[in-house]
Amino acid sequence: MKIKKAVLPVAGLGTRFLPATKVVPKELLPIVDIPTVQYVVQEAVESGITEIIFVTGRGKDAIEDHFDWVPELEQVLEERGQIEVLETLRRIAEMIEVVSVRQKRPLGLGHAVLCARDLVGDEPFAVLLADDLIDAQIPCLRQLLDVFEEKKDSVVALMRVPREEVQRYGVIRGQGLVSRLYAIQDMVEKPAPEDAPSQLAIIGRYILRPEIFTLLEKVSPGRGGEIQLTDGLSRLVRERKVYGYEFVGTRYDVGDKFGFVQATVAYALKRPELREKVKEYLRTVILEK
Repeated sequence: MKIKKAVLPVAGLGTRFLPATKVVPKELLPIVDIPTVQYVVQEAVESGITEIIFVTGRGKDAIEDHFDWVPELEQVLEERGQIEVLETLRRIAEMIEVVSVRQKRPLGLGHAVLCARDLVGDEPFAVLLADDLIDAQIPCLRQLLDVFEEKKDSVVALMRVPREEVQRYGVIRGQGLVSRLYAIQDMVEKPAPEDAPSQLAIIGRYILRPEIFTLLEKVSPGRGGEIQLTDGLSRLVRERKVYGYEFVGTRYDVGDKFGFVQATVAYALKRPELREKVKEYLRTVILEK
C-alpha cells in the first residue's frame, strides 16, 4: 500500500517570531535562502509523496504561491541572464502537486488534520509539521513509510529527549520490538517530568490510517478549545496497533528562535560556498567572546 498524500498544517499565527511574521508566514522564513516549508516539502517528495495538502489560514496564500509559477519574475530573470536562479524557481514549481483547504479558526493540530478529510479520502496519509526540520541521510518520512509498508498500521516519529523537556511534547509508553521500533500502548500530551511514561517524544512526522478522522471527530476540545492530534491517537491505540519509530537524523525545532538559529548555522555549514566562511566567522566570534 503506497501512500501518495501528505497533509501540512500551516495555519499557525507564528506569534513567537513577531514582528517578522506580521505579514510573512512563519513557514516562509528562510534557513539561509530556502524557506522552512520547502525543506519539509522536499522531504515529502524524496519519500515518494506526490500530493501535498496545505491546511492554511488567513494570510497564508503566499505559501501556495511559493510552489506556483511566477511568469513575470521568470521573464525578468531570463532577460537578465540569471538562468541558474530561473531554473531553481522552475524546479520548485514543478516539485509537487499542491492543493489546500482553509482552517478558519486555530483549533489545534487535530482539528487541522480533520480539515483535510475530504481531500485525503479513505486512504492512509502522511502528516508533516513545518516547525520540525529533520536533517537525515534517509528522509525521516521515508523511514516511517518503510515501517508502515511492513506493518500496515499507523506510525509516528519518536525522538529521545531529556526528562526535563518532556512537558513540551506528546510522550509515549510503549513496548520495544526491534531496534528503534515500539508498539505504542499509550501517549500523554505534555506530561510533567515526574509523570512522563518515558523520554520518547512524538515529533512532527506521522503516517496515519484514515480511521483517525472518525476518532478526531469524537475528541473533546481541551485547553483553548483545541482538538489535539495526540488525543485522537490515544483513541486509535485502543482500537488497533500504532507504532513509534525512533528516527535516525537530527531534528531542529524551527518554530523556536534558538532552534531556528541552530538550523541556520547547521544548514549554512552544509553549503560548500559558505562552509569555510561560516566556520571562520564562528571561530572569530568565539575568540572575541
